[in-house]
Amino acid sequence: MKETKIDLGLTGYNELFSSEQSRKEAKQGKPPKIMDVPLSQIDDAPNHPFKVVVDEDMYKLVDSIRDNGIIVPAILRKKMDGRYELVAGHRRKKACELAGLETLKSEIRDLSYDQAVVVMVDSNFQRSKLLPSELAFSYKMRMDALKRQGKRTDTTSTPVVAKLRTGEELGKIHNDSREQVRRYIRLTKLIKELLDMVDDGKIAFRPAVELSYRYECEKDNSSRQTD
Repeated sequence: MKETKIDLGLTGYNELFSSEQSRKEAKQGKPPKIMDVPLSQIDDAPNHPFKVVVDEDMYKLVDSIRDNGIIVPAILRKKMDGRYELVAGHRRKKACELAGLETLKSEIRDLSYDQAVVVMVDSNFQRSKLLPSELAFSYKMRMDALKRQGKRTDTTSTPVVAKLRTGEELGKIHNDSREQVRRYIRLTKLIKELLDMVDDGKIAFRPAVELSYRYECEKDNSSRQTD
C-alpha cells in the first residue's frame, strides 16, 4: 500500500487528466487506446525540460512498479516514422528500465507537437518540487506553444493583453504571479553552467534574473562587434 501511494503521488494530476480525457473520449465513442509499448520503440520528447533523477524516490517508484505495475499509463503520441514519442511519464519509463521491464503501459493519443507540449508541462507542474530551470523552460515552452496555437483568453483582447493573461494563467498553475512567470522565463537566457548553479542554490533566483539581462546584453554587443 505504501508503494502504491507513492506512485500515485508522483502522477496524481496525470491520473486526473487521463480520467477527464477518457470521459471525453468515451462520450465521443472513442475509448482511450491503452497498450504495452516496447521501451525500445519509445523516444523522449525533444527539449524535455524536466530532469529524471535516480534518487531514493525513484527507487521507491521502481519497487511500486515491480509490486503493482504501472497504475497510471504514460502518455505517448505516434511519430511519422512509426515510433512513439513520450509525452508524459518520463519517470515511469526510467523506473521500468531500472525494474528490468521491457514495456511501458501507455495511452496513445493523437496530439500535435504543441498539444503534446501543453500536456507534458501541465502533468509535470503537479510535482511538489521543481527546479528553477525546469520551471523556466516549461513556462517558456508552454507559452510558446499557446502562442503558436493562437490561444487567447479573450477574443477581444489585443495581442499584448492576451500575452499578459496567458502569463497569469500559467502562474496560477504553480501559484506564481505573472511577473514571476516572466522572471522564470528570463532564466532561459542563461548559459547552462550558470543555470546549473541556480539549480544547485549557488546563485539565488533574483540575482540570476539580473544576470540574464547582463548576459543577453553582452551577447548582443559581441554579435554587433563580429558583424
